[in-house]
Amino acid sequence: MKRIGAPALLDWIGDGQELALLDAREDGEFGASHLFWAVPCGLARKEVRARALLPRLNTRICCVDDGRGLAETLAAWLESIGAADVSVLDGGTKAWEAAGNVLFSGVNVPSKAFGEWVEHRYGTESVDAPVLKAWIESGRDMIVLDSRTLEEFSRMSIPTGISVPGGELAYRIGDLVPDPKTLVVVNCAGRTRSIMGAESLRRAGIPNKVVALHNGTMGWELAGLRCERGRTEGFVPGTPKTADMALRRARTFAEQSGVRTIGPDTLARFASDPDRTLYILDVRDPAEFRAGHRAGSVNAPGGQLVQATDTWVGVRNARIVLADDTGARALMSAAWLRQMGHRDVFIVEGGLAAIGMEGKVADAVPELQAPVDTIDVTGLAHLLDSGAGTVVLDLARSVDFRDGHIPGAIWGVRSRLSVLGAQLKTARHVAIASPDGTLARLAVPEAMGLTRGAVHVLEGGTNAWHAFGRPLMKDRTTPPDDACIDFYLRPYDRNSGVQEAMQAYLSWEIDLVHEIERDGTAMFGVLGESHAAA
Repeated sequence: MKRIGAPALLDWIGDGQELALLDAREDGEFGASHLFWAVPCGLARKEVRARALLPRLNTRICCVDDGRGLAETLAAWLESIGAADVSVLDGGTKAWEAAGNVLFSGVNVPSKAFGEWVEHRYGTESVDAPVLKAWIESGRDMIVLDSRTLEEFSRMSIPTGISVPGGELAYRIGDLVPDPKTLVVVNCAGRTRSIMGAESLRRAGIPNKVVALHNGTMGWELAGLRCERGRTEGFVPGTPKTADMALRRARTFAEQSGVRTIGPDTLARFASDPDRTLYILDVRDPAEFRAGHRAGSVNAPGGQLVQATDTWVGVRNARIVLADDTGARALMSAAWLRQMGHRDVFIVEGGLAAIGMEGKVADAVPELQAPVDTIDVTGLAHLLDSGAGTVVLDLARSVDFRDGHIPGAIWGVRSRLSVLGAQLKTARHVAIASPDGTLARLAVPEAMGLTRGAVHVLEGGTNAWHAFGRPLMKDRTTPPDDACIDFYLRPYDRNSGVQEAMQAYLSWEIDLVHEIERDGTAMFGVLGESHAAA
């Protein structure tokens, strides 16, 4: 197995060639301390995540961990599925830091650091929570737009706000706010999507005054104000009446940012190029994507793509092609990716109508085709009711397990199931569950090695259990915060110290501009005026 030292890896990061820097730890462990450009690819979900992050296995890959051998395990597995150029960072994150390099906490760090750079670069205006509350109470002519996903909005929202995810803002603002005198306030949970949403509207050149809510819903609650729960107000689906105006605005910003336009023939050539990695990302709203999309494309809603780019793009210096129906959303997202430092970002002239619905479908996850013993909801309910010595093992994310699991289920992380050996060993039946059953299928070999009993996979997962009308149990305290190695807990996911965690998170985001200056590997800005992110 090839090993690479920290100095050589630093050279790789800056040489302009393709590089996938994959961290083999689980998401919560990754979030505690990692390299700036590393992307989480924990062993528990490696079969699914690695294939999504690596459309081309022949790209240059370096695996990283904190020195516990996880990187070697991931590297060996990648080689077993055909990866041809895999290395391991010798000594892991400890060696990286010992060489004088910077380690970062948190997740989606490049995108969040970019958000802070944008605020500094463009002078994004903001409003503090108490002032916004006074404006609301006074009946000021304004609109509050929440740039997160609808799911996040429903969980907690600013009073009077409506859900307009970031990628939809510049596209739909003409319909939402026809009066140029109306003040526009954009918020998220913290800082990044508030800043990026507000600045997207400003870069699009709308005539309205636009401000970001300083520190988002966290800032609102830290000011002693109450968020609302369970609201679903959002934009009107469909093509907005002002789509042509949105396209003109977006095209200007994209041209300023160096976004290039290609035709369908060039896209076909990119897709067949064995020497370059290609991501084809559909930036429309998820409901639109589900209704029809190009085969082989991946849904990456524009605002979320900019806020968490490493969720979809795992290879630095890859080609990225963005698509939508009318062009405005793809152009806005592409412009921000260019300014974030992604070199080869393209949109397709004519959008989805030009590229059609046909394309190369990404390789399936062959491990999911392995035969397993399944059990349906009725069969599992019968086993549980009969007292047949059945253990339900739930592999959902820790935060999802807290929100709802089959009564009596135990929670586990697939890559660390050995800690549950005593509970599994004597079971007559082990039924593995996960939200949709995918991760449960992948975990069968590990579970079979830990029990003498029969191992079953719950068909359709916990979602099927709930849809059948069976009860789910909520338990906010299980697993406890310190056991959630699989998920980087946001401040409001925590069981204690929430306000302190909010303050620490906001301070961390603000300080990112100084940390990336110390790191020295991030270059934000458009080609021709690119400069160090500081």
